[in-house]
Amino acid sequence: MAITGRFVLLALAGLFPILRFPAAPTILLWLLLLGAVLALDLTLAASPRTATLRREIPHSVRLTESATAVLVIGNGSRRTMRAWVKDGWQPSAGALNPRQSVRIPAGGRNRITVRLHPTRRGELSVPHVTVRSSGPLGMAARQLTIQAPGHLRVLPPFHARAHLPAKLRQLRGLDGKAAVQIRGAGTEFDSLRDYVRGDDVRSIDWRATARRRDIVVRTWRPERDRRVVIVLDTSRTSAARIEDEPRLDTGIEAALLLAVLADRGGDRVDFLAFDRRLRARVGSAAKGNLLSALVQAIMPLQPELIELDWTQIPAQVHAVSAHRSLVVLLTALDSGAAEEGLLPLVATLVRQHIVLVATVRDPLLERMRADRSTVSAIFRAAAAERALLDRAAVTAQLRHLGAEVVDAAPHELPPQLAERYIQLKAAGRL
Repeated sequence: MAITGRFVLLALAGLFPILRFPAAPTILLWLLLLGAVLALDLTLAASPRTATLRREIPHSVRLTESATAVLVIGNGSRRTMRAWVKDGWQPSAGALNPRQSVRIPAGGRNRITVRLHPTRRGELSVPHVTVRSSGPLGMAARQLTIQAPGHLRVLPPFHARAHLPAKLRQLRGLDGKAAVQIRGAGTEFDSLRDYVRGDDVRSIDWRATARRRDIVVRTWRPERDRRVVIVLDTSRTSAARIEDEPRLDTGIEAALLLAVLADRGGDRVDFLAFDRRLRARVGSAAKGNLLSALVQAIMPLQPELIELDWTQIPAQVHAVSAHRSLVVLLTALDSGAAEEGLLPLVATLVRQHIVLVATVRDPLLERMRADRSTVSAIFRAAAAERALLDRAAVTAQLRHLGAEVVDAAPHELPPQLAERYIQLKAAGRL
């Protein structure tokens, strides 16, 4: 049971006769009148237990986009239901109008529409609906919370998709759809053509030259069906927020762009999300469905507040690819963790694979280093300088071991990672 503001005003109105006739019978009479009004209104109110609920929720929505959830309420009682209905969406669903007033005739139905603007990726849930059915006098209401579970899958926004057309054009240029001449390990024979000045003499096909009596050279194209293994770090370091975005979400954007680009370029892609155990695994065995499978697997990922177990990653990579592959590690370059785990891991992986370490750089460090306006700012600048020097030292050690490194700001990491992949293809290293 719940009382309304109208009932409170009625009770306050009783102060006037009580103050005019301050006696016990007056107080008792007023209390009996209030009780009678309350009982009558509750009796005439439609019972919320007779309400039936049905949800119409979209299957999924991308983060930063809006969605509409519909709740159909049926009135199974013989009285008109005047009710306030509150849909119990969790706060991260961003429900703009979860509490609405409805009037449903006996045996009828009504629909309420709740606008959602999710602020968090993952599976959002709504466990129940609270119905507060008021009487015709509006003095009191019957209230009941009814279990009516529903779910909405909030997918990654994939803002980096905007870079995909330009990167695909670059990749097609390497694939023989534009004039490209490259030579070296990791390339496939494409065709023969006449020699022109400036061609590498090592590309001359002497047998074809002897048959045609003209100098003929071989042209090459990047190999197809190579293996790309993307390992996304979901440990505690992925929870850090850089420019109001978790490091994990930036890594997801970069992984999606690289995976789709490599898949459309003819390479086989495997995605692993790992900290101390495997959180997600997706492969491109089913052609044409990689992006959908990736988005569905990545959707529930959240940072785990545990340390990354670097020693298990070589076994995880070997489980998906026993051959020479491009292994992309999306992780942090914190000096302490890198020296203890990342550097030994890279030293192990480069013996068999091409290793590319991609990491997010905080632009705030550059701004702090440049600010020398106050004494406090000078101390912050010194700390930022020390952090950047440590980061540069780790980067230099990784490159000395033979790994590629992409260190960029959040919005620049996805396109720069894709660009480095294309450069490796163009150089014949992949």
